[in-house]
Amino acid sequence: MDEKEIEKIFADEKITKAITCPQAFAIAEKHGIPKAAISEYCNTRGIKIRACQLGCFK
Repeated sequence: MDEKEIEKIFADEKITKAITCPQAFAIAEKHGIPKAAISEYCNTRGIKIRACQLGCFK
């Protein structure tokens, strides 16, 4: 999955500045995106991942 597809998913979900860990996991599962791709996308765009219980996201 490329960044444009993740960008569209985030736009559809109205995620612009922050996302919770459970939201990130749900998006990854629903769309078959590796969690690392979600993390990378968020990190490069300054989108904060909040409420991460497992420390999977930086």
